[in-house]
Amino acid sequence: MQIPRRRWFDSLLAWYFVSVWGSGFIATKVGLQYAPPFTFLTLRYVFGLACLIPLVLVLRPVWPATRAEFGHILAAGLLMHAATLGGSHYAQYLGMSAGVTALILALQPLLTALAVSRWVHTRLAARQWLGVVLGLTGVALVVWHKIDIRAVGWASLAAVGFSLAAITAGTLYQRIFCPRVDLYGAALLQFAISLAAVAPLAWAVEGMQVRWAWQLFAAIAFLVVLASILAVNALHTLMRRGEATRVTSLLYLTPVIAVVLELLMFGVVPSPLSLAGIAITCLGVAMVVWTRRRPAAIATA
Repeated sequence: MQIPRRRWFDSLLAWYFVSVWGSGFIATKVGLQYAPPFTFLTLRYVFGLACLIPLVLVLRPVWPATRAEFGHILAAGLLMHAATLGGSHYAQYLGMSAGVTALILALQPLLTALAVSRWVHTRLAARQWLGVVLGLTGVALVVWHKIDIRAVGWASLAAVGFSLAAITAGTLYQRIFCPRVDLYGAALLQFAISLAAVAPLAWAVEGMQVRWAWQLFAAIAFLVVLASILAVNALHTLMRRGEATRVTSLLYLTPVIAVVLELLMFGVVPSPLSLAGIAITCLGVAMVVWTRRRPAAIATA
């Protein structure tokens, strides 16, 4: 009975990925209290490289075979790491809550579905179009209620919008040009190119100002080890097993995880209007990504 056992393990991987992904917004909020965004990302990539280099020396991954493949991995890394995290971190640094940031970025599966329908010419069902409308309506409701446009609203919205565009483009780019890359080799290259992109900004814009504390180290360790290495590996493992739907069908829960943790750790209480917007958005994204599961045949010995 190998199929039920593997299905149980795949479900555990999916829940691990989504839980860590949602918690990552809170770890970022903690880290940003001790270092501004580009400096915090610089420290994160330095620590990530320090963790990956010994692994790469032991595992000896398969490196890109051609210059084109090498370039695609670097381009995907800039989109998925430097641009996505730079935008989302800056939005939180400017005052956007972890829950709202997670909520807006949870639209990524929705935008990916729209992009695929536009360029791959696959039709969205009526249920999915309704999900698109609901998802955008829910986000508009939360953003309109939570953000003071006269203060830092426009800047934080622009930053998280940039992050959303980057992760959507990066997801599609990696799916098309880097479908079978070695995970550890690609992670090392992508951390290195992202460090090269954010370190000059940290020095020129922020002066590399850091308040050293154990909370900062804990946030970096959580984001690098549990999120960037283990959670991303869990995601790619599930995708290569044909379980992408299992993960995308849970991604809309990341704002819920972020909101609950932000309430428990920082006392940020969402208003009834915010909760309604979050629920509407989660329902909309769920309607876009959910597909009816086909019953699997039972294996016989």
